[in-house]
Amino acid sequence: MNQAAAIPLYAKELKLPTFADYPVVIRQATDQGWGYEEFLAAMLAREAASRKKRQIARRVKLARFPFQKTLEEFKFEALPHVQEALVWELAAGEFIKRRENIVMIGNPGTGKTHLSIALGLKACVHGYSVRFFTAAGLVTKMAEAQDEKRLGRMLKELSRVNLLIVDELSYIALPRQSAEFLFQVISERSERGSVIINTNLDFSKWEEIFGDRMLAAALVDRVTFKSHILNMNAESYRLKQRQKARGG
Repeated sequence: MNQAAAIPLYAKELKLPTFADYPVVIRQATDQGWGYEEFLAAMLAREAASRKKRQIARRVKLARFPFQKTLEEFKFEALPHVQEALVWELAAGEFIKRRENIVMIGNPGTGKTHLSIALGLKACVHGYSVRFFTAAGLVTKMAEAQDEKRLGRMLKELSRVNLLIVDELSYIALPRQSAEFLFQVISERSERGSVIINTNLDFSKWEEIFGDRMLAAALVDRVTFKSHILNMNAESYRLKQRQKARGG
């Protein structure tokens, strides 16, 4: 076997897939007069970039976002109470490193889900692990895990996630067991990992969700410690889009 034919085989064996594309870099090296060191550096740079891209894709897949929305797409002008500069600062991921939380409070249709997914995607890019749930979806998964005697394992897995996103914590009152599940998974992250919570209700009304004043007060106390509170109240973007469509 000649050396050229052996390169793709070695690349596969050593798990260096970009090295199989070496002819591309050889042409570039020939055109620019590179030496051996420049050629090797270029090959390694391509492999490093490819690995980073695959790692980000893997973290995004594990996050289980319902869809992907970017921060660049977000309409900040529709939110009079949210500072765009603060959101971009949060997107750098330092709040996760500091184990801080974000709570987005506002009426439906103002972009809470979009913004939390966008911040989650940025976190994936910065190397953090992320999981996305609706509040209803999370308590359902926990109930199923309990029935299958693997709740402890699920809680351990969630505790290792750098950023947990809980969407749609809203007007529907939770059954007692579900409320306790949600309290457990969020409160145990206090100062251990970050959480983003999206809700339609002010903190004073969380008792309506959890059905227990003491439980709600304890959770609010944990969630708001070292937190960024975003006032997402504004005219519904979805409503404006529907009205625009009707007008058209």
